[in-house]
Amino acid sequence: MTIPSLQTGEAVRQAARRGTWDRPTAGLAPGYVQTNVVLLPQAFAFDFLRFCLRNPKPCPVVDITAPGNPHPTSTVAAEADLRTDVPRYRVYQEGRFVEEVTEVTHLWGADWVGVLLGCSFTFEEALRRAGIPVRHVECGCNVPMYITNRATYPVGPFRGPLVVSMRPIPGDQVTAAVRITARYPQAHGAPVHIGDPAGLGISDLSQPDFGDPVPIHPGEVPVFWACGVTTHMALMEARLPVVITHAPGHMFVTDLPVAEAI
Repeated sequence: MTIPSLQTGEAVRQAARRGTWDRPTAGLAPGYVQTNVVLLPQAFAFDFLRFCLRNPKPCPVVDITAPGNPHPTSTVAAEADLRTDVPRYRVYQEGRFVEEVTEVTHLWGADWVGVLLGCSFTFEEALRRAGIPVRHVECGCNVPMYITNRATYPVGPFRGPLVVSMRPIPGDQVTAAVRITARYPQAHGAPVHIGDPAGLGISDLSQPDFGDPVPIHPGEVPVFWACGVTTHMALMEARLPVVITHAPGHMFVTDLPVAEAI
């Protein structure tokens, strides 16, 4: 899925701010880094950042805002606002998902901090240029994401299972997919698992925990990458009074060239 009018990070952010784009961002703004978003009170930010540093595969930190400042670093996204420039947000209270909304200005606190974390959508254009299919983009849907049986390293109140995204890759292209994605550590890097989903405790690929199921064609292998939705699980486990994230697959698109994620 390629939308001619949404070819830059700024265009996607403006569309989200206007309310004209509230769908997943896979395939949009090719060549620009996409990120996960976590917005939380300053009191919890230090432990959360330590959690990210202890779990760099699913949680590679791209940027952090100053307390009370909803604007990322200008080189990351000029004149952006993390309260309005994500297509869809999720709000959690006391560890429970309570609503999905398209802007969170009314919930932003005076001491809140914004954290941007790398996303695997960033490396998908490189896969496509190499002739490797990206099925959810082909299908115009969200990437499938699964909760696994692998635990993250706990820090303070933050802990929980690893979440992965899955892309079916033709068997003869798996090595190339690993090589290409390994060049993008700020976008989760190389896969964490290849093949039998049971090795991750996943029983049914047709029932993702987040996103949409995609077809797996004969000769293809399911390949799994660490996913930033891992933070959602940790945030729910922490049971913060209130915390905000992007909705899975609905990313914040930056002005950073993908080359800077290598």
